Amino acid sequence: MELTVWTYEGPPHVGAIRVANSMRDVHFVLHAPQGDTYADLLFTMIERNKKRPPVTYTTFQARDLSGDTAEIFKTAARDAVARFKPQALLVGASCTAELIQDDPGGLAKTLGLNVPVVPLEMPSYQKKENWGAAETFYRLVRAFAGGAGKPETAPEQASCNILGPSSLGFRNRDDIVEVVRLVESLGIRINTVAPLGASPADLARIPQAHFNIVLYPEIADTAARWLKRQFGQEMVTTVPIGVGATRDFVAEVAKVAGVSVPSELFETGAERLSWYSASIDSNYLTGKRVFVFGDATHAIAAARIASEELGFKVCGLGTYSREFARDVREAAAKYGVEPLISDNHLDVEDAIIAAQPELVLGTQMERHAAKRLRLPCAVISSPVHVQDFPARYSPQMGFEGANVIFDSWVHPLMMGLEEHLLQMFRGDFEFHDDAGSSHLSHGGPAGAHQPDVQAERPATHAETPAPDTAASTAANDDQPAWTSDAERELRKIPFFVRGKARRNTESYAAQNGLNPITIETLYDAKAHFGR
Repeated sequence: MELTVWTYEGPPHVGAIRVANSMRDVHFVLHAPQGDTYADLLFTMIERNKKRPPVTYTTFQARDLSGDTAEIFKTAARDAVARFKPQALLVGASCTAELIQDDPGGLAKTLGLNVPVVPLEMPSYQKKENWGAAETFYRLVRAFAGGAGKPETAPEQASCNILGPSSLGFRNRDDIVEVVRLVESLGIRINTVAPLGASPADLARIPQAHFNIVLYPEIADTAARWLKRQFGQEMVTTVPIGVGATRDFVAEVAKVAGVSVPSELFETGAERLSWYSASIDSNYLTGKRVFVFGDATHAIAAARIASEELGFKVCGLGTYSREFARDVREAAAKYGVEPLISDNHLDVEDAIIAAQPELVLGTQMERHAAKRLRLPCAVISSPVHVQDFPARYSPQMGFEGANVIFDSWVHPLMMGLEEHLLQMFRGDFEFHDDAGSSHLSHGGPAGAHQPDVQAERPATHAETPAPDTAASTAANDDQPAWTSDAERELRKIPFFVRGKARRNTESYAAQNGLNPITIETLYDAKAHFGR
């Protein structure tokens, strides 16, 4: 058994809470010990909700295990219905409570509650968070839309449901605004958006629409497939992340709805990513190596944008979403890379090191790994931290989403003009690597007035010249030493890749038993890793 320090997904009951927290007039009674109530923090502290999730925990304790824990659940369910008066009650057990086998669904049926009860079976030791969210949404849709018949006559105006956005989803709140705007610009009516913002009554209206847009397959795919079998509703599965995918999405929606695409829809000038990709400044980014990891939806979309719209080279692609591993493998084959299907963040970090990317696109875990490796990183997928729920409008989907992606991905990289300036002024008194802050006027030209600031700060290693022939001191006993000539040569490498060059050279030297590292070692290592 592995000790989990970080995890990409929580247990399935966290996914169920995400759906309950997304909706209106739904309450979730979770049979769980007090220690399993941590899920509240995900919403109040990370998503920054103004209210706590609509969840009642039974919070049994160790001493209760010798008594009747089933009665504790019954009392909690009755009290929740009386206090919150929901239109639907979800009942289930956490991973810990699953072990005592109290059967919340069966217990709830014996209570004679005056609200519909939707029991959830969450196999916590086989499934994870996204599966739990998908299963909960499916059970709710089936419970409230299942009794509806197929509409006898189709309404004159085409309509659709947008399925999948949920609480704790990456930028879901803002994505919906963009997608609704796109769909309505085609003259299509939005029937229901679910689960985010929907009530059980809204779920009952789902069969009235012509088709469903599966915006986030990890959450909505199961329910949408059932709706297609039950009511014959077609599914739009293109996810509009990136310029090309947004155009494909509009074309697919128009085809399913039987409408034409207004010519002015693509001529508004609001999308700027394509303009940048065609500009001279983008040449600097061409061929940049990028490693992509996240949930399947965002990882596949990110790889397409990186390769087709920004001219990057995808050097790694993976996901923790095992249910969609086949889709990621197919995408990886397009870019000639080995797919990484893993929920172990340490395996992902090892893959990043092996791929030697210049940009990482990933989750919160990859952001931490990239920081340690001194690599630029942009977050593209859950799991995320509080900073990835910005107060500002920041979608990922649609044409405005392409603008946000452009800003998020390109800005972490050093722009071409800046690199040229660094090379041009490398020997300048103000811009060389040992220069201090410009506002302190360090190292000015001869004859210029310079404040005596040297006495105000201790001498740094960079200010202490090393003898020409002596080997520099290694950072620790496990690392090979560098000759002063090799150190000077290393300093000619731009600072934003110098750390990577140092690590590669030291690794090469250690593997080949070379100590100290000379200029020849530096260039041999460069040739070795450049193959």
